[in-house]
Amino acid sequence: MNKKVAAAVSHHEREVAELRADRELAVEYLKAAMESLDDPDDRAAALLALRTVAEAYGGLGAVAAEAGISRESLYRTLSAKGNPTLKTLLAVLKAVGMKLSVEPGQHVAA
Repeated sequence: MNKKVAAAVSHHEREVAELRADRELAVEYLKAAMESLDDPDDRAAALLALRTVAEAYGGLGAVAAEAGISRESLYRTLSAKGNPTLKTLLAVLKAVGMKLSVEPGQHVAA
């Protein structure tokens, strides 16, 4: 009764592979996650999404080196409790070939 079991791939590994294979998907994935930065209770989602994109585009060590920060600092910054500076955020985005942009939001009349 020796059945061969196919090697399981974790959700995270699959997500990283899909983002690596489809640049447009990675951009849309990160754009959607970045919307959570507006919510102090849900900021972790954006940071973890950026971490996943960093893993897909070179790995955290390579992205940290390109961004000019230590790998350990990048791990802390892109964690659920991370709080990156604007300088770090821009450097990491640049290292993965993206940039920060602004779009109009809902206008609240005064």
